[in-house]
Amino acid sequence: MTLTIRPAVDSDLDALGRLGAMLLRTHHALDPKRFIPPGDDPDAGYAWFLGTQLRRDDVAVLVAERDGAVIGYVYAGLEPHSWKELREAAGFIHDLAVDERARSGGVASALIEAAIDWLRNHGAPRVLLWTAEGNTVAQRVFAARNFRRTMIEMTLEL
Repeated sequence: MTLTIRPAVDSDLDALGRLGAMLLRTHHALDPKRFIPPGDDPDAGYAWFLGTQLRRDDVAVLVAERDGAVIGYVYAGLEPHSWKELREAAGFIHDLAVDERARSGGVASALIEAAIDWLRNHGAPRVLLWTAEGNTVAQRVFAARNFRRTMIEMTLEL
C-alpha cells in the first residue's frame, strides 16, 4: 500500500472531477451564500476545469495514488506580485482534496509537501492558501505544516 505522489495526467480526470466535486460540495455546505452551488454535474465540471490546468507551466496538479487508485490531489500555481492583495509573488495552493476513506493517513501532508516542493523549485518565495472558515480539520492540517493566518475574508450579502 505504497503512496505515490505524481503529476496528474488526462486519465486521472474522472477521479479529479469526483474529488473536486467533493471539495465543491463541502464548501457549499459550509456556506451556501459564499460558495457556488454544485449544479447538475460538478464532477464533469471540475474534471473539465482541472483538465485545462494540466499543461500549464505555472501550475501543478499532483495526485496521490495508492494501489492504482487516485485518492487525493493538490492544485497549486505561481501567482505574480499583486498590489490588490498587497503581496509579492507567491505560490498558491488552490485545492487540496483527499478521499474521505483515505484521510488521517498522511495523504494530505504528502500532497502539501509535494506542492511546496514544486512551488519552491519554480521560484516561489512563499506559499499562500485559503481555507473555509468552518473547515477546522483543514486548518489543523495546514497549521501542522507551519502555515499561519494572515488574512480573514469577510462577506456581506447584497
